[in-house]
Amino acid sequence: MAAASARRQEESEVTASEIKQKVAIVTDSACDLPRQLVEQLKITVVPLVVRFGSEVHDDGELPADEFWEKAAGPHHPETSQPSVGAFEEAFDRLVARGKQVICVALTSKHSGTFNAAHVAARRFRDAVSVFDSLSISLGEGLQALAAAQAARAGRSLQEILPQLQALRSRMHVSVVLSTLENIRRGGRADALIPIVDRMAKALNIKAVIDVVDGQLRLGGAARSLKSGVRRLVEKVEALGPLEYLGVLHTRIPDKAAELADELAERLGFPRRDIWIREPRAALSAHAGPGAIGTVAVPAESQS
Repeated sequence: MAAASARRQEESEVTASEIKQKVAIVTDSACDLPRQLVEQLKITVVPLVVRFGSEVHDDGELPADEFWEKAAGPHHPETSQPSVGAFEEAFDRLVARGKQVICVALTSKHSGTFNAAHVAARRFRDAVSVFDSLSISLGEGLQALAAAQAARAGRSLQEILPQLQALRSRMHVSVVLSTLENIRRGGRADALIPIVDRMAKALNIKAVIDVVDGQLRLGGAARSLKSGVRRLVEKVEALGPLEYLGVLHTRIPDKAAELADELAERLGFPRRDIWIREPRAALSAHAGPGAIGTVAVPAESQS
């Protein structure tokens, strides 16, 4: 009886929360948020498209091991933005329920995802706002998360958008690439490649890439992955007290855990609060195996 009563109370609280929530959050699969959290906060995720030759999958459809097995050949993975229709379908379903919608999208500087969502939003006029995260992976995901938490607290669209703008302005994302082959093939950083190629050939370096105003920029160079990780630690330490901290990796979970341990110790940041994520195809296909990075957001008073 007690368990049934508790369950009814929980269901009642969820229903009340949904009624209170006027804004629904949509994002794309490049956000790299855990599925459990997406479901808990009722975030709608529109998948990007992953291709291996003529074989096509929704991003996230393949388990990570199977994705990397296919990525080894004979076809290099390619990604493309969701269709306008996919976004329209997501928006239509939510607007029909009386919701306003905020769509947090992958940076417009390296993907057509924002533009596809923006075109889809025109049909719904003021009911849908598309927000350019100017970031990748968890940099985008943490913005979608903040929007969803604010929406669940009953905030309006007009209240949430300035909050997102402030969070976006404090976002710092850096990644050390073990290989340049994937990002070269993907064509996502054509302006960057000639510079990095010259350095790599001369010095056999690892490139440290920063996301600056939504664009990939060369943030430094390292002679080994170990020294590249040291550069990441230095970059994060320089930011001061943090609100969010995450570690990204492709196929090197042990090194990601070691980096998280080191950051927790050096910064006094709770280890349990450091996100560790292996990105889906949207980033992995272009970063290649052996990449490691950080996503850090300074506390608001430090911005």
